[in-house]
Amino acid sequence: MRIGIILYEDVEPIEIGILGTLSMAKRLAPELQYHTLSETGGVIRLRNGLQLETEYSFAQAPAADVTIITGGPGWITQANNPVLLDFLRQRHASGDVMVSVCTGALLLASARLLDGRTATSKAAYAAPETSPLSTLAEMTVNCSVREALLVDEGDIITGGGVSLCVDLTLYLLERFLGPELAARTAHIMEYSAARAANQARLPSLIKPIHA
Repeated sequence: MRIGIILYEDVEPIEIGILGTLSMAKRLAPELQYHTLSETGGVIRLRNGLQLETEYSFAQAPAADVTIITGGPGWITQANNPVLLDFLRQRHASGDVMVSVCTGALLLASARLLDGRTATSKAAYAAPETSPLSTLAEMTVNCSVREALLVDEGDIITGGGVSLCVDLTLYLLERFLGPELAARTAHIMEYSAARAANQARLPSLIKPIHA
């Protein structure tokens, strides 16, 4: 399994929980491969000022089975970035399963990948921020926007907000590499109870047949 994670300026630092979860999983499944991407490669600055060096530019991006777009306040700028939006469309057309965490769903929406779909995004918010779920509904055509842990439509998966990026990453491990790996990864992360609690309070909307 090969996973590409797209980062950009002003991504929320907690989204890096995706990388932490995959790092723990790789201890149990060495065949797991993942890499980071940004538009030009190199260093990007997260919302809190932390700098992170990405491995590849979009032009250099290796093949992947799954491409994840992260979230954070920077989505507002990136929603008008034709290079990013074209890259998202290209990866989807090439057969990647496209995944969003948090407000990354708003970038899939900007790329017109969520029209006619069911999708979710970050539910909780504080002023002056506006509701990401409401924004998602406004940005799309015939998209059923739901508050959920995740929505899996086969070729596109959208996840809830902020720390739920960990739950979504565990779900990807379950879908592609099996429930045992996901459960063992959650266990060594000391996240099993939190995962169960999130699954109990929020629905996971999963199509029965995966692409």
